[in-house]
Amino acid sequence: MAAGEHIGAQKQPLHHLLRALRSRNYRLFAVGQGVSLVGTWMQQVAMSWLVYRLTGSAMLLGLIGFFSQLPTLFIAPVAGVLADRWDRRRLLFATQTLAMVQAGILAFVVLTGVVQVWQIVLLSLILGIVNACDIPIRQSFVVEMVEHREDLGNAIALNSSLVNGARLIGPSIAGLLVATVGEGICFVLNATSYLAVILALSAMRMAPASVSRRNRLPILEELHAGFVYAYEFGPIKSILLLLALVSLMGMPYSVLVPVFAKEVLHGGAHTFGFLMGAAGSGALAGTLYLASRHTVLGLDRMIVMATVFFALGIATFALSRNFILSMSALAVAGFGGMTLFASCNTLLQTILDEDKRGRVMSFFTVSFLGVAPFGSLAAGSLAGSIGPCATLLLGSIGCLVGAAVFARSLPRFREKIRPIYLRMGIIQEEPSDMESATKQSRQQ
Repeated sequence: MAAGEHIGAQKQPLHHLLRALRSRNYRLFAVGQGVSLVGTWMQQVAMSWLVYRLTGSAMLLGLIGFFSQLPTLFIAPVAGVLADRWDRRRLLFATQTLAMVQAGILAFVVLTGVVQVWQIVLLSLILGIVNACDIPIRQSFVVEMVEHREDLGNAIALNSSLVNGARLIGPSIAGLLVATVGEGICFVLNATSYLAVILALSAMRMAPASVSRRNRLPILEELHAGFVYAYEFGPIKSILLLLALVSLMGMPYSVLVPVFAKEVLHGGAHTFGFLMGAAGSGALAGTLYLASRHTVLGLDRMIVMATVFFALGIATFALSRNFILSMSALAVAGFGGMTLFASCNTLLQTILDEDKRGRVMSFFTVSFLGVAPFGSLAAGSLAGSIGPCATLLLGSIGCLVGAAVFARSLPRFREKIRPIYLRMGIIQEEPSDMESATKQSRQQ
């Protein structure tokens, strides 16, 4: 009996970690998305290396990152509203198909040897438009796939785990393929990988109520109401502003990794792949840690710590001239960056009003991805003038300043979210001194 209890205790943590997978539709999504994301990371690594091989320009690396993420700033908020009105599964069919076509065209121009930089820029812009629509829709669709509402937080963390598991696998495979057979095969494999998501969406059994959408206010009015709500509620505004700062000054480090791989560490495509894989391993560890948590309590403090880890990881990578140390630094940066992202996501999903969920999460997407292209463009420009090392150090300092400001606002932050936690039963109201004295007298 004791042995059986011991085995059950060992199994319980894994069961808790993967509890969202008990929903059939989410299991299908997780498998399809996991395959597709490996292809996505392979394409991202291959495209960055292709641009740098063709041009040798850090500025153009920043430009590609700019055009691939710029549409998020303008399109994601509108997509968030549309996701509340239309069939989300059909919208995902459309976005995944368009992304598959984009990867197929990219593979064609590379394999036929007619590729030019302007084609890569244009195709990056097209993919950016598709992703700007896809991300808010996908985030809101998770609610429909998860049958048990208490598993929603775990599903969010597992989504991030899928991204970073693929981030660990995809770049490593891409680095080996680029070094042996070239970039084109990576784009072919990515185009094929989208079939996994499309097949998963086709196999889902959705309740009729999940595809009905009621009429609402005009889009611009809903956007304005959502913006006012996010701006006037301090905790939401603080989270979005910190995330935007980190996305602007810190996250663009990834566009300069090819420069460090080739010029600083004197490596090739395989070096680049392993560096990106190290960042992915750290990020995966962060999301698995968050998935294992039982409560949202303490996530505000975790946001500060994650930002500090991220900044210190970037700074160490900028100063490193050793391959092992550089990989370790990127693992720390990956852990901090993804822990920050997933913590902000989970905390926002917990404290926001249900009727404004789609709009606030679209603002979250804008803060995380919509601001990043300006950081990518600035990082590419600064790297050409002050050098890649100084550029990353400047970004890490900005992230540390943001962490300090957020930490200073934590008392007000907790005061604002306390009533929400009380209403949801996350925390319990402490009895007053008079109530405590009355209870003690009754016990006596």
